[in-house]
Amino acid sequence: QGGRYAYRNQPGIAHWNLACLAQTLVPLLHEDGEQAVALAQEAVDTFAPQFQQAHNRGMARKLGLGELTDEDTTLVEELFQIMAEQRCDFTLTFRRLADLAEPAGTATDTSAKDVSRVYELPDALLPWLARWRARLALDPADAAQRQAAMYAANPVFIPRNHLVAQAIEAAQDRGDYQPFNELVDVLADPWTFDEQLARYATPPAPEQVVRQTFCGT
Repeated sequence: QGGRYAYRNQPGIAHWNLACLAQTLVPLLHEDGEQAVALAQEAVDTFAPQFQQAHNRGMARKLGLGELTDEDTTLVEELFQIMAEQRCDFTLTFRRLADLAEPAGTATDTSAKDVSRVYELPDALLPWLARWRARLALDPADAAQRQAAMYAANPVFIPRNHLVAQAIEAAQDRGDYQPFNELVDVLADPWTFDEQLARYATPPAPEQVVRQTFCGT
């Protein structure tokens, strides 16, 4: 959770990567070295606020909110804290929230999207869910449209490390590309849940956890 590729470390790593890129471009920015460095620094300094704005927009979509207020930011931080403490699956937690945003009294069939058959939220999230639902009630968006937007922002299938590792191993060791091709087919429609494809949606078993990966993967 605290490694280089941990979710919470990505903004800092992205900022560092941009700084490294800017450093290589300094000779091209201006013939005066000091002015070139100043131009590079000015550009790199715009990253943090732009990232925060983009992150807020993304989190608003994932949580079914029109926009993220200061109070909503606290709600997001509380969610992440509980998810970390309970070791919740990131992808399926947000996908399950989309299920739970179903409009009251709706007759809409969401069975092709509902992931409750393979993943359920821990009881520790119940108080947070109550606060989240209260916040949704204040949002003017149409409930059905909100849920549709949440499904679009929260896929059920992602290229999980253990599945990618299995596909690579099969291709590299046995010349078998079927696992790779099947994974690609599943990821072509990451939003529609099919219980027959549950193994592509669920987290890895303890013995399947990939302990180390690399950029080339």
